[in-house]
Amino acid sequence: MTEGHELDAPPWLRVESTIMATARALRQAYDLRLAPLDLNLSEASLLAYVAESGAMAQTRLAERLSLGRAATGSVIDGLARRGLVERSPDPDDRRVWLVEATEVGLLMSERIREIDEVLRGELRNGIARSERQQLAAVLVRLGGNLASVLAEPRSDA
Repeated sequence: MTEGHELDAPPWLRVESTIMATARALRQAYDLRLAPLDLNLSEASLLAYVAESGAMAQTRLAERLSLGRAATGSVIDGLARRGLVERSPDPDDRRVWLVEATEVGLLMSERIREIDEVLRGELRNGIARSERQQLAAVLVRLGGNLASVLAEPRSDA
Protein backbone atom coordinates (compact mmCIF):
# COMPACT_ATOMS: atom_id res chain seq x y z
CA MET A 1 0.00 0.00 0.00
CA THR A 2 1.47 3.35 -0.94
CA GLU A 3 -0.64 5.75 1.13
CA GLY A 4 -1.16 5.48 4.86
CA HIS A 5 -0.53 2.53 7.07
CA GLU A 6 -2.09 -0.83 6.19
CA LEU A 7 -4.00 -0.71 9.48
CA ASP A 8 -5.92 2.25 8.06
CA ALA A 9 -6.93 0.24 5.00
CA PRO A 10 -10.43 -1.13 4.56
CA PRO A 11 -10.80 -4.72 5.84
CA TRP A 12 -10.46 -6.28 2.38
CA LEU A 13 -6.98 -4.75 1.96
CA ARG A 14 -5.49 -5.68 5.31
CA VAL A 15 -2.75 -8.28 5.60
CA GLU A 16 -5.08 -10.71 7.43
CA SER A 17 -7.52 -10.62 4.50
CA THR A 18 -4.68 -11.24 2.08
CA ILE A 19 -3.54 -14.25 4.11
CA MET A 20 -7.07 -15.68 4.22
CA ALA A 21 -7.61 -15.16 0.49
CA THR A 22 -4.24 -16.73 -0.27
CA ALA A 23 -5.03 -19.71 1.95
CA ARG A 24 -8.34 -20.24 0.12
CA ALA A 25 -6.61 -20.01 -3.26
CA LEU A 26 -3.90 -22.46 -2.13
CA ARG A 27 -6.54 -24.97 -1.11
CA GLN A 28 -8.35 -24.52 -4.42
CA ALA A 29 -5.10 -25.06 -6.34
CA TYR A 30 -4.33 -28.26 -4.44
CA ASP A 31 -7.90 -29.53 -4.79
CA LEU A 32 -7.76 -28.84 -8.54
CA ARG A 33 -4.47 -30.70 -8.98
CA LEU A 34 -5.57 -33.61 -6.77
CA ALA A 35 -8.95 -33.98 -8.51
CA PRO A 36 -7.63 -36.53 -11.07
CA LEU A 37 -6.82 -38.77 -8.09
CA ASP A 38 -10.35 -38.21 -6.75
CA LEU A 39 -8.85 -36.66 -3.59
CA ASN A 40 -9.07 -33.29 -1.91
CA LEU A 41 -6.32 -31.63 0.11
CA SER A 42 -7.54 -33.00 3.46
CA GLU A 43 -7.69 -36.56 2.15
CA ALA A 44 -4.34 -36.32 0.39
CA SER A 45 -2.67 -34.74 3.44
CA LEU A 46 -3.94 -37.45 5.77
CA LEU A 47 -2.97 -40.27 3.42
CA ALA A 48 0.49 -38.83 2.72
CA TYR A 49 1.12 -38.21 6.41
CA VAL A 50 0.15 -41.75 7.40
CA ALA A 51 2.18 -43.21 4.53
CA GLU A 52 5.24 -41.26 5.67
CA SER A 53 4.82 -41.59 9.44
CA GLY A 54 3.34 -45.06 9.80
CA ALA A 55 0.32 -46.25 11.76
CA MET A 56 -1.10 -43.83 14.30
CA ALA A 57 -4.23 -43.13 16.30
CA GLN A 58 -7.00 -40.97 14.84
CA THR A 59 -6.65 -38.45 17.69
CA ARG A 60 -2.97 -37.95 16.94
CA LEU A 61 -3.73 -37.58 13.22
CA ALA A 62 -6.33 -34.93 13.98
CA GLU A 63 -3.81 -33.00 16.08
CA ARG A 64 -1.00 -33.28 13.53
CA LEU A 65 -3.20 -32.16 10.64
CA SER A 66 -5.12 -29.51 12.62
CA LEU A 67 -8.45 -31.17 11.86
CA GLY A 68 -11.29 -31.88 14.24
CA ARG A 69 -11.62 -35.44 15.46
CA ALA A 70 -14.98 -35.94 13.75
CA ALA A 71 -13.70 -34.48 10.46
CA THR A 72 -10.63 -36.70 10.69
CA GLY A 73 -12.88 -39.72 11.24
CA SER A 74 -14.89 -38.84 8.13
CA VAL A 75 -11.76 -38.49 6.03
CA ILE A 76 -10.45 -41.83 7.32
CA ASP A 77 -13.80 -43.50 6.60
CA GLY A 78 -13.71 -42.27 2.99
CA LEU A 79 -10.11 -43.36 2.47
CA ALA A 80 -10.86 -46.75 4.05
CA ARG A 81 -13.85 -47.29 1.72
CA ARG A 82 -11.46 -46.74 -1.19
CA GLY A 83 -8.94 -49.19 0.24
CA LEU A 84 -6.27 -46.51 0.79
CA VAL A 85 -6.06 -46.84 4.59
CA GLU A 86 -7.13 -49.43 7.11
CA ARG A 87 -7.82 -49.42 10.81
CA SER A 88 -6.36 -51.97 13.18
CA PRO A 89 -6.57 -52.29 16.96
CA ASP A 90 -3.73 -50.75 18.95
CA PRO A 91 -1.96 -53.64 20.68
CA ASP A 92 -1.25 -51.37 23.68
CA ASP A 93 -4.79 -50.00 24.09
CA ARG A 94 -7.86 -51.86 22.85
CA ARG A 95 -9.93 -48.68 22.92
CA VAL A 96 -7.76 -47.10 20.22
CA TRP A 97 -7.70 -47.89 16.51
CA LEU A 98 -4.57 -47.26 14.50
CA VAL A 99 -4.81 -45.93 10.96
CA GLU A 100 -2.31 -47.21 8.42
CA ALA A 101 -1.83 -46.82 4.66
CA THR A 102 -2.49 -49.91 2.56
CA GLU A 103 -0.25 -50.92 -0.34
CA VAL A 104 -2.63 -49.09 -2.67
CA GLY A 105 -2.50 -46.10 -0.33
CA LEU A 106 1.30 -46.10 -0.38
CA LEU A 107 1.25 -46.02 -4.18
CA MET A 108 -1.31 -43.21 -4.13
CA SER A 109 0.83 -41.25 -1.66
CA GLU A 110 3.67 -41.31 -4.20
CA ARG A 111 1.38 -39.72 -6.79
CA ILE A 112 0.33 -37.14 -4.19
CA ARG A 113 4.00 -36.36 -3.50
CA GLU A 114 4.66 -35.87 -7.23
CA ILE A 115 1.69 -33.51 -7.62
CA ASP A 116 2.75 -31.59 -4.51
CA GLU A 117 6.33 -31.22 -5.76
CA VAL A 118 5.23 -29.82 -9.12
CA LEU A 119 2.68 -27.44 -7.62
CA ARG A 120 5.09 -26.17 -4.95
CA GLY A 121 7.58 -25.41 -7.72
CA GLU A 122 4.96 -23.38 -9.57
CA LEU A 123 3.82 -21.57 -6.43
CA ARG A 124 7.37 -20.67 -5.41
CA ASN A 125 8.33 -19.40 -8.86
CA GLY A 126 10.12 -16.06 -8.51
CA ILE A 127 10.17 -16.20 -4.70
CA ALA A 128 13.68 -16.58 -3.31
CA ARG A 129 14.43 -19.09 -0.57
CA SER A 130 15.33 -16.24 1.79
CA GLU A 131 11.91 -14.64 1.14
CA ARG A 132 10.17 -17.94 1.86
CA GLN A 133 12.15 -18.28 5.08
CA GLN A 134 11.15 -14.74 6.13
CA LEU A 135 7.52 -15.43 5.30
CA ALA A 136 7.60 -18.69 7.24
CA ALA A 137 9.10 -16.94 10.28
CA VAL A 138 6.43 -14.23 10.23
CA LEU A 139 3.64 -16.79 9.81
CA VAL A 140 5.00 -18.86 12.72
CA ARG A 141 4.97 -15.75 14.91
CA LEU A 142 1.45 -14.91 13.73
CA GLY A 143 0.43 -18.48 14.56
CA GLY A 144 1.82 -18.07 18.06
CA ASN A 145 -0.11 -14.84 18.49
CA LEU A 146 -3.26 -16.58 17.27
CA ALA A 147 -2.73 -19.43 19.73
CA SER A 148 -2.48 -16.88 22.55
CA VAL A 149 -5.63 -15.09 21.43
CA LEU A 150 -7.55 -18.35 21.14
CA ALA A 151 -6.33 -19.57 24.54
CA GLU A 152 -7.35 -16.50 26.55
CA PRO A 153 -10.89 -16.25 27.90
CA ARG A 154 -12.96 -13.49 26.36
CA SER A 155 -14.22 -10.86 28.75
CA ASP A 156 -16.74 -9.41 26.28
CA ALA A 157 -18.53 -12.69 25.59
